[in-house]
Amino acid sequence: MAYYHRLGNIPPKRHTQFRQPDGSLYKEELVSSKGFSGIYSNLYHIHNPNNVVSIGDPTPFSWEPAKEYGLKQTHLKTAGVGTTGKDYLGARKMLMMNNDCMMGICSPEERKMDYFFKNADGDELIYVHDGEGVLYSQFGKLEVRQGDYIVIPRTTIYRFEWKEEGPLRLLVIESHGPIETVKRYRNEVGQLLEHSPYCERDIRPPAELHTESEKGEFLVKIKKGGMLHPYTYGHSPLDIVGWDGYLYPYALSIHDFEPITGRIHQPPPVHQTFQAWGFVICSFVPRLFDYHPLAIPAPYNHSNIDSDEVLYYAEGEFMSRKGIDRGSFTIHMGGLPHGPHPGTVEKSIGAKETEELAVMLDTFRPLFVTTEGLNFVDPAYPMSWKE
Repeated sequence: MAYYHRLGNIPPKRHTQFRQPDGSLYKEELVSSKGFSGIYSNLYHIHNPNNVVSIGDPTPFSWEPAKEYGLKQTHLKTAGVGTTGKDYLGARKMLMMNNDCMMGICSPEERKMDYFFKNADGDELIYVHDGEGVLYSQFGKLEVRQGDYIVIPRTTIYRFEWKEEGPLRLLVIESHGPIETVKRYRNEVGQLLEHSPYCERDIRPPAELHTESEKGEFLVKIKKGGMLHPYTYGHSPLDIVGWDGYLYPYALSIHDFEPITGRIHQPPPVHQTFQAWGFVICSFVPRLFDYHPLAIPAPYNHSNIDSDEVLYYAEGEFMSRKGIDRGSFTIHMGGLPHGPHPGTVEKSIGAKETEELAVMLDTFRPLFVTTEGLNFVDPAYPMSWKE
């Protein structure tokens, strides 16, 4: 994160006595990255965060790349998918993956989690395509809504509560490394620069603490090594009275991303929103088109020589694609040229603006469709450029 945040009550100095009303000590916990060299936060618990009551048997929670899928441009048709599972974790369907990241969909039937989740394998980026609710974590209460990116650092303990009415559809990206703001948009002390497409005002950290002090049995499902490990604790993990630091979950709305435009067509890096190990995330948002008198608004043909490109189509009509619906994924793999479908270039000339919304994942190592993703493949897509 680019700035310091604090909530609740904390002592004047770290690692010093901080006592509860009954005279006992609050339990300090350092949550840090890169050992003790990266960003971190200090949390203060009512109870001992190591108070484990029982540990259950681990169960598999992983996905496999499809074997012998081959090299082909791919369209995954998920527009008509309803609920994808009963609960939050059971509804996760990862459709593509490599060693750096996974990407998929999640539309749970149940709107309230009766357990907590901790991902110890990686950071998470959740895009709220449809829905509205609250993320509860040790860091407090974060209200989220349609269009939000939710960045959840590795090992954050959390649960979601979603509103009952209306559809609920999430795009989920899991990253092996940290998900960060874009380095070239930060100055030497981490502040987002004037020409960044968003700034700290647009970033929403938890706004208030949500302290659960009661004892009992509280289930935390921990993802580690592609397994779910059920841990039962003797108190709620949200027994925090205060914390401060730079590491915490936050939300950034795609609607607050300010597009960078030019006289001629701008390449995808101008849409970059986040960076991570081995991939970037970009946001395509409503914007004015190029204003050179001979401009062609539709994107030019492009050959990826060292990256795979995924577009998740959220809203609007994409001028360069035919047969794409809300909720479609297209995967354009390195080694093959891709570009506008026939007739769309000429049709785009003279267009002044677009109302599209899309999330793009660009990886720097090959991305593979999973066995789960095979259920959504459009077999006609590789031939859709045929004149």
